[in-house]
Amino acid sequence: MMAVVSNAWALLLGIMLLMVGNGLQGTLLGVRGEIEGFTTLEMSIVMSAYFVGFLGGSRMAPEMIRRVGHVRVFAALGSFISAVLILYPALTHPIAWTVGRVIIGFCFSGVYVTAESWLNNAATNETRGQTLSAYMIVQMVGIVAAQGLLLVADPSGYGLFVIISVLVSISFAPILLSISPTPAFDTTKPLSLRELYGISPLGCIGMFLLGGVFSAQFGMAAVYGAEAGLKLGQISMFVAAFYIGALVIQYPLGWLSDRMDRRMLILAAALICGLGAFLGALTGGYFPALLVAAFIIGGMSNPLYSLLMAYTNDYLQVEDMAAASGGMIFINGVGAISGPLITGWAMGFFGPPGYFLYIGSLMVLMSGYAAYRAMVRPSLEIEDTTSYAPVAPSATMVAVEFAQEYAVAEAEENEKP
Repeated sequence: MMAVVSNAWALLLGIMLLMVGNGLQGTLLGVRGEIEGFTTLEMSIVMSAYFVGFLGGSRMAPEMIRRVGHVRVFAALGSFISAVLILYPALTHPIAWTVGRVIIGFCFSGVYVTAESWLNNAATNETRGQTLSAYMIVQMVGIVAAQGLLLVADPSGYGLFVIISVLVSISFAPILLSISPTPAFDTTKPLSLRELYGISPLGCIGMFLLGGVFSAQFGMAAVYGAEAGLKLGQISMFVAAFYIGALVIQYPLGWLSDRMDRRMLILAAALICGLGAFLGALTGGYFPALLVAAFIIGGMSNPLYSLLMAYTNDYLQVEDMAAASGGMIFINGVGAISGPLITGWAMGFFGPPGYFLYIGSLMVLMSGYAAYRAMVRPSLEIEDTTSYAPVAPSATMVAVEFAQEYAVAEAEENEKP
């Protein structure tokens, strides 16, 4: 791991700063929207706009990079991100924020594609697993650290927005000044959604439901906190608890994934996540219980992304895995777009507990569907499955293909006598 950090520290530092900036802007907008008097519906539209932009960016960024190169795409998208972040407090209107979130989502998607391409190129077969682990850790550390920054300035002013803009601008320096050569870029055309569903119905349905859950965590957690009357420090801790849970539970769940029927693990993780969400709905706003609920939800839902990817790969030929990753990310993105909108409706109808009721309902649905699929399709032998590789739910197709290469290499290594 130390060798990986030594060779790719500039890339990892840049990615961590990007995650700090992106993680803070999502939470900050949720708090600032409450200060500005935006309704829950208006904030849900604002938050869903990010995922519209992110999905569009993930489809268009590869072609942009092929046409003008990594450096130009990086510089252009970074400029737009910084500009929009500064404009948020100047244009405090739901329509302006919605447009800004679409632009931000599009640009961050392209920036992630570029950064992950460089990171993939910097890894070797011997360091791929450690590089993936380091990448996951810096992402989670960046998001958690972002929540602490929420307390350093008044969210009703300009200061926090300036800090985000500066962090994002600085993040490009270590990446663009890295000695790693600009990587060749290519992605595989994805399988059709019909073919992908035929290969793994559980993978597709699970990814769609998980998109809604993840977008509620990333986009609406701060909105929930503001609606529930939490103080600024409590909102910061509440949002951070989701990602601390993901960081703590990701690897134990991955270890189990390589040693048992993955459908049963998906069923169990989704059910525990759902129970954690219903616990949150029943707390009556008791803060310690909210932290426990957020830890359980984040700890179970975030690893489910990698788990569903690994499960789908079990039924694919090696040469089809990269193609399938694009379809899986698209399905997850469609679910993510609808997540904040439905969460906003649920909170408007049920009050703040509607936030948890929405997450819990999706997780119980996933658990039930996993149980149904276990009854209609025989399970694979453990030795015939691919290895689990950690991937963040916000990963682009580049990072997913990166993880799949590692999973295949690990499975082949394990087959050797």
